Amino acid sequence: MTDNPADVVEEAAHPPRRTGAPWRRTAVVTVVLVLLFGIPWWTLVAGPAWPRPVLIAGSLLFAAALVALPALMFTGHGKHRDLPSAVGDALLGTVWVLFVWSVLGNVTGLFLLAAGIEDPLRSRLVAVTVLVVSAVLLGWGHVEAMRVPRIRPVQVHVPRLGSALDGLRVAMITDTHYGPLDRARWSAAVVERVNDLDADIVCHVGDIADGTVAMRRNQASPLASVRAASARVYVTGNHEYFSEAQGWLDYMESIGWSALHNRHIVVERGGDRLVVAGVDDATAEGSGVHGHGEDLATALSGADPALPVLLLAHQPKQVAQAVAAGVDLQISGHTHGGQIWPFNFLVRLDQPVVQGLSAHGQRTQLYTSRGTGFWGPPFRVFAPSEITLLTLRTGQPLTS
Repeated sequence: MTDNPADVVEEAAHPPRRTGAPWRRTAVVTVVLVLLFGIPWWTLVAGPAWPRPVLIAGSLLFAAALVALPALMFTGHGKHRDLPSAVGDALLGTVWVLFVWSVLGNVTGLFLLAAGIEDPLRSRLVAVTVLVVSAVLLGWGHVEAMRVPRIRPVQVHVPRLGSALDGLRVAMITDTHYGPLDRARWSAAVVERVNDLDADIVCHVGDIADGTVAMRRNQASPLASVRAASARVYVTGNHEYFSEAQGWLDYMESIGWSALHNRHIVVERGGDRLVVAGVDDATAEGSGVHGHGEDLATALSGADPALPVLLLAHQPKQVAQAVAAGVDLQISGHTHGGQIWPFNFLVRLDQPVVQGLSAHGQRTQLYTSRGTGFWGPPFRVFAPSEITLLTLRTGQPLTS
């Protein structure tokens, strides 16, 4: 079970293929939903002692939303139906923002109480402020989510990198999450921006889509036009295992990408070589998909141990295996940088890093992207999306 409320709702929509007590999962989902809706209801509707018609209308609205959210998520994401998915996602993002700022608003209310401001004025000031701040953040967050990501340049010093590979450019996209909102034009614009980078290697590090290839082909098809001087590589994320992971691996191969399904390729320039390896997502083995599961030993089998290794692994927490194997650089996504603040603090409970470059063990570095797209709620608040341009350099890491 996760500590992230959005993942709890997502897990309800996509029940994991494992044994366990159903009542426990139901109880956790119920508690999360009651808190998500109950605190904003009290802050915006009940606490301020509005006139009776406002109280009744507001209470009915929150009650309807409380019932609707799990129903929309199950009939939408659970059944791969786009309209209820889109509505449920928007509702989830909205209620999360209202919840967060209702909690902060009630804390602020304590200062107003200390300043001598009595109810109902105090509670009404809090309610109006929470509503205005939430509306502004949701509007801005939607624009942030829907725009083409900015380029985030990062230099990574890799001691074992040969001099001929110094300056190798690795463009990284991840978590595109092609889904219920048709973002085919956005996808084409992302590809255009990636192509402008003239990268040597282009990587897609998983969570390509929510749905099957047949459902999302229109949005994913621009990826066929991605240009790279040496290689285009892809690994699965956890969301591929909600639909058809093997189908996405086959599709990416069919449009000219190398699907690194626990395997590697070697990139060479000027006589120096780099191993580019990829592993399945950490959830692959438990998904029940035959032949899938994170296997770094197989991915590196036959590779020259003296060569530097660039590893694609969807989740940052997979870095533990990378450290044990002496991988030089792992690149990951999955976290979305939190996507909607303060999810970043909750993500940190499950992952060693939320975003950026970090050092692990004696040799391994990890770069964690905030993601190129978004999952579910079409909002990004204080967690901007990115297309990452990693420039590999020889020399000692700056993060050590």
